[in-house]
Amino acid sequence: MSESKLAGTGCEVIVPDDEKKTLKEIEKSITKRYRKKLWSKFIKAVKTYKLVQEGDKVAVAISGGKDSLLMAKMFQELHRHSQVNFELEFIAMDPGYHDSIRDLLEENCKELEIPAEIYDANIFEVADKIASDYPCYMCARMRRGALYSKAKELGCNKLALGHHYDDVIETTMLNLLCAGNFKTMLPKLKATNFEGIELIRPLYYIREEDIIKWIRYTGIWPLNCACMVAAKKTGNKRYEIKELIKNLSENFTNVEQSIFKSAENVNVDSILGWQIDGEKHDFLERFEE
Repeated sequence: MSESKLAGTGCEVIVPDDEKKTLKEIEKSITKRYRKKLWSKFIKAVKTYKLVQEGDKVAVAISGGKDSLLMAKMFQELHRHSQVNFELEFIAMDPGYHDSIRDLLEENCKELEIPAEIYDANIFEVADKIASDYPCYMCARMRRGALYSKAKELGCNKLALGHHYDDVIETTMLNLLCAGNFKTMLPKLKATNFEGIELIRPLYYIREEDIIKWIRYTGIWPLNCACMVAAKKTGNKRYEIKELIKNLSENFTNVEQSIFKSAENVNVDSILGWQIDGEKHDFLERFEE
């Protein structure tokens, strides 16, 4: 598929460095060539946050983008070599892709030998009707709900999403600058409306630039959200935040790590207010004790 064709469908255009690698080369690269930047960080997140445990049945969500394709292959490697007994289900939702994008998703899953169950949902169209000015937030919520539903249908107790390190720090900054609160993207959380299911993020420590290097090495053409609606919108705040962090890193040493670490080092003695289980508290409660 040509670069211009991809660009016309709203896809993220990542041009491969070379011709497409064999499946054996791609799989080997994860644990060999990119071991330090990808595999070791994947294993670190799984162990640190106890993301995969004995008896789990994990639904691995595949959008077809670079992040989810890598996550799927790493889960396959983990399943082959781990001493922990767990099951995998690979699910890929079609929220209303253009036919060429659906074809690309199917082709990539086939070539990477990812046995994904691809199912249809009419989310793009519905999200645009409900929130035509900025459908991305509504689309994301609807897609999440559809993935939870599919995971539950398949008897899974965990749903794995491909959010990476950069997603974490961008979300932290978005909340700080645009929502006026301090919240980050957690490595795992319990589903609110789907009892018995946990959402996990095993790419939590992996940098986006390293995922891009890997996908370019493989020769695979990934797809992004591929949304024709979003492709027509401008002013996406997440891209603005991404650019802001990039600019900050030129003047502040290790700024990305500092943003990430800030969520691990919250000093309750030095903040005005906080919230626990929906209940708000402020510093005066502690001051007047």
